[in-house]
Amino acid sequence: MARRRKQDPDDTASGGSARVEEERDYSVRAVERVCLILNLLQESVDGITLNEVAQTTGLPKSSAFRYLWTLESHRYVERDEERGLFRLGLGFVGMQSRHLEILRERARPSLAALRDEFGETANLGLLDGDHVIYIDIVESRRGVRLAAARGDHDPLHSTALGKAIAAHLPEDRVRSLLETTGLPPRTSSTITSLDDYLDELAKVRRAGYAVDNGENEEDGRCVAVPLLATHLPAAISVSGPASRFSMQDVKRVAKTLIEVAAGIATNPLTEER
Repeated sequence: MARRRKQDPDDTASGGSARVEEERDYSVRAVERVCLILNLLQESVDGITLNEVAQTTGLPKSSAFRYLWTLESHRYVERDEERGLFRLGLGFVGMQSRHLEILRERARPSLAALRDEFGETANLGLLDGDHVIYIDIVESRRGVRLAAARGDHDPLHSTALGKAIAAHLPEDRVRSLLETTGLPPRTSSTITSLDDYLDELAKVRRAGYAVDNGENEEDGRCVAVPLLATHLPAAISVSGPASRFSMQDVKRVAKTLIEVAAGIATNPLTEER
């Protein structure tokens, strides 16, 4: 940033010997580099590599990595270990942001259709820190139903939404998240071993959907699928009382959920024109 200084009469009288520079450069090199990195991330859909960051900023790779690591620690950058890519993180995505509003708007008709087809509650969830936050909920019309409230948080390890999201995170990130929260038993069916949970995530990847079979609530059952094409750690689910939402129903609902997830717009960060 530059600031122009008005000319002082004394400066003129002294022949300019007391004049300060008219233009002052207040830019900070480190901040400029952070801005370059964030601009680069914002322009990329799939993510950027460490080499791209180094080339754009003119930094050595070791220094570029330290910038990215710091941004990641504050949730402004998310790392894909398997592909060696960095993306914008959720530090920029608040509950009131237009980005999530667009995702919610695009998903809501599908959630309503799921509720009407199966008679159970449909949910949209997002990874928020080390828990899942409910971004939108379309409740079942039945008197007895399973439903959280919008803005509520639930554990990553005991919910179908959490499993669907965690199954597509790098394993070291899952381990880190669960080291923070632990795997406390919510019910007698909750998975409380990290190794067992990682085995469960492998099953989720193979099947394409996740199931909470009385693991978060004793009489609850839920099935969820990730919204992979959105490039956000998000998932949709259908949940209901286990007394009427059987495992046979779960398979049928899962098939529809997979189709619905594929039909949701691929880029929630781009506003429709």
